Amino acid sequence: MPALRKLTPEPGFTLQEIPVPSIGPSDVLIRVEMAGVCGTDAHIYWWDKWAQNRIHPPLTIGHEFMGRVEAVGAAVKAVSVGERVSAEGHIACGVCLLCRTGEAHICEHVKIIGVDTDGCFATYIAMPEVNVWKLDPAIPDEFAAVFDPLGNAVHTVMAAGVSTKSVAIMGVGSIGLMAIPVARAAGAARVFAIDVNPSKLELASRVGADETFLGTDSNLVDEILKRTNGDGVDVLLEMSGSGAAIDKGLAMVRNGGRAALLGIPSEDININLAERIIFKGLTVLGINGRRMFETWYQTQALVKSGRVDLRAIITHVLPFEQFDRAFELMKSGEAAKIVLDLKGLSSEFLI
Repeated sequence: MPALRKLTPEPGFTLQEIPVPSIGPSDVLIRVEMAGVCGTDAHIYWWDKWAQNRIHPPLTIGHEFMGRVEAVGAAVKAVSVGERVSAEGHIACGVCLLCRTGEAHICEHVKIIGVDTDGCFATYIAMPEVNVWKLDPAIPDEFAAVFDPLGNAVHTVMAAGVSTKSVAIMGVGSIGLMAIPVARAAGAARVFAIDVNPSKLELASRVGADETFLGTDSNLVDEILKRTNGDGVDVLLEMSGSGAAIDKGLAMVRNGGRAALLGIPSEDININLAERIIFKGLTVLGINGRRMFETWYQTQALVKSGRVDLRAIITHVLPFEQFDRAFELMKSGEAAKIVLDLKGLSSEFLI
C-alpha cells in the first residue's frame, strides 16, 4: 500500500509502498479516506529540534483521520466491516494507574500513532478496537478527519470552565481557531483572540471572536485589561506554545483566574512564577490530548448540533500526493487547517 514515511533524519517525507498492516484478534483494519495535517506532522516534516529528539525513522506519519472498516479481528465485538469511523490516536496501555483511574489520556506508557508507531498517512491503518470511534452519519468526512485536533480544543475549553466567562485565546492556529466556536457553544461571555498573523485574526473574527489583537502589540496586556474593567480575563486558553506569548497570557488573567495550557514550547521557557501564578492565585491546567472518551462524545455532539462549524477553518482539502504543498502552505501561514484526500491515491506517485 502507499504510505507517507519519514525514512531518514532530515527534512521531508517519502511516499513509498509498504505492506498492509496485519491485525490481531482485537484489532480493526481501517481504509483511510481523509486525513488531517497537524502541526506535529510539520515538526516531523521539517525535522526540527523536537522531532530530532522524539522521532525514530523509519515511520509512517499522521494521526488525524477517518475512513471505513476493511476487516476486523476474531475477538472484535462492536465494530463491523464497512462502518465509517475515526479513532483515538493515543494508544493507552490499559493497566497503569492512570488508565485504571479514568485518566487514560495521560497514560504512562502511551503510544501515539504517527509519532511512536506507524500512523494514518497510508491507505490502511490497524487500530485496537477500543480506540475506534463510530461516526454519526451527520458528520461530514472532512470534519470527521479532524476530530483529533477539534477534541484538543474541546478538552481545553471544557477543562477551563468558560461558561459566562471572559476568555483570551492565545494563538489561533487551527486548534485555537476551533476553540473559538467551542467556547461560544460552551457559554463564554466574551472571546478575545490573539496571534501574530493578521490573516488568522481575520479568520478568528469570522468564526466568532469578539475582538482580535496582534500578539506583537507592546500594549497588548493593557488593552485586554482595559476591556475587562482593569481586572483581566477570567480564563486563558494558551494554544501558541510561545514562551513570550505564555508570559503575556498569564499577565492578562485576573487574580483567581484559570489558565489552560495546550501549546507545546519548542524549548525551555522562563516564567516568573511568583508574579504570574502564585501571587495571583491562578489555577493552571496542563491539557494533553482528549479525555477517552468523554471528549469524543462532546465533540460529536457539538458538530452534529451545528454549534461548531469547521467550514471556515478547513481552508484546504488537497489530494494526498500534494503533501509537500500542504506543508509549504502551513509554513507560509496561508492555511489554517488542511485535510488530505486519500480516496483517489494512485501508485503512480510512489517513489
